[in-house]
Amino acid sequence: MTEPNGVVIEYGVSDWQIFQQRTDGTADIELGGRWGGAEGEVEIRLVREDDSQVPAIHLDWRKAQTRPDGQWSAVLKDVPAGGLYRLETHLRTDPGGPPEWQMHGDMRHFLGVGDLWVIAGQSNSAGYGRGACWDPPELGVHLLNNAMRWTLACQPLNESTGTVHPENRENANSGHGPWLHFARLLKRELNVPVGLLQVSLGGSPFVSWNPTEPGDHPLYELMMRVHKAVGGRIRGILWYQGESDTDPDEKTDSYEDRFVAGVSAWRRAMGQPELPILTVQLGHWTGPAGQGTDDRWTRLREAQRRVPKRLPGVTVTPTLDFTLTDGIHVSPGSNMLLAQRMANAALALVHGRKVHYLAPEAVEARAAEDRCSIELRFANVAGKLGTISSSAVPFRVEDQQGEVEIKGIGMWADRVRLDLGRKLTASARVHGGYGIDPAPVPCDMDRVMPMLSFHNLPVT
Repeated sequence: MTEPNGVVIEYGVSDWQIFQQRTDGTADIELGGRWGGAEGEVEIRLVREDDSQVPAIHLDWRKAQTRPDGQWSAVLKDVPAGGLYRLETHLRTDPGGPPEWQMHGDMRHFLGVGDLWVIAGQSNSAGYGRGACWDPPELGVHLLNNAMRWTLACQPLNESTGTVHPENRENANSGHGPWLHFARLLKRELNVPVGLLQVSLGGSPFVSWNPTEPGDHPLYELMMRVHKAVGGRIRGILWYQGESDTDPDEKTDSYEDRFVAGVSAWRRAMGQPELPILTVQLGHWTGPAGQGTDDRWTRLREAQRRVPKRLPGVTVTPTLDFTLTDGIHVSPGSNMLLAQRMANAALALVHGRKVHYLAPEAVEARAAEDRCSIELRFANVAGKLGTISSSAVPFRVEDQQGEVEIKGIGMWADRVRLDLGRKLTASARVHGGYGIDPAPVPCDMDRVMPMLSFHNLPVT
């Protein structure tokens, strides 16, 4: 190895790196490397990239620890949230001389202290939207890519050039996803940089992520390696998955319990018992539908709807108003809308902002006295329920005699009325947003927020 001339940074900090801030809005940066070429002291400092001013007095030129074997190390304590920063080093060979004329040292550029978000799940999380969309890179929104290098985040995020992650190598080029815009929105609201950690994989079943199930868990292990590589602390996980668990029945019916167990295992392994998990409810699939497929997709969406009621710190966002690029992948335009909804969920859940983020959710179904209609009551309606198609029937009603025809639908305030083709018998229940490709569902029209799909809501 060539002997160094001055100061060389070998570990701890890379260009474009984002460090997770603590609850007090600061982070520590540990780094080190080699030094040599002359007798002297290794010194380091941190300055703002835009004006070369130190963000705090204690981050101005300070000595690092040096060893006779040519190694050095240092910890920059309590770096304030923000940036972008530049890290400078030099070898002080003239104790009384000005800093700018000391022996050269390495620099690192475009560093930030802010929030780190893991991107996990399958293809709609990896990003498979196709087509043009204005979603540009932005300084302060950075990506730890699949080559394990920090860089400016840009589409596609799950790109595999130079990857050291065979676990999530895609079989085709990925495309547009929602998370770049999500990060941009958070950066603008919170005024701190955002780092994205991409570990998702198209087509991945939940068992690949869940260490509590029998079998191999390569994507869970990848997520843990990345979590450790960035310092063992993140802000949260962005999760969009479930399509691969809609068959067979056993996987669908066990999804809720398996997901609760998996999230609990993630939190334990990461040492973050309250780690936020922002999830997305399954959207549309244009088929072909096989026997029982419609019901399985609706049951899996129901499992996703119920998880936040069992686990604190988990949210679920609807997608049933989205357009598709192909038969199953969200289009770039709808990805931008998903980004907005997920950013609002993060602002509310993680940062305590008073913003609307909860989707309309059916909480009660009551039959009329003549049992020829059902009134559904919804929570989380800020304005009034409406629809883009007055003839659409996104609901399904069943009782002891089987399916009950829905002859008409009315909506007002937070209510939906289903007019039926016959009287209900016993054990009636309603499903909403039913099937692999549901008809247009009611939305909170003031927010353009569709309802969450639901399954087996009992009629009282």
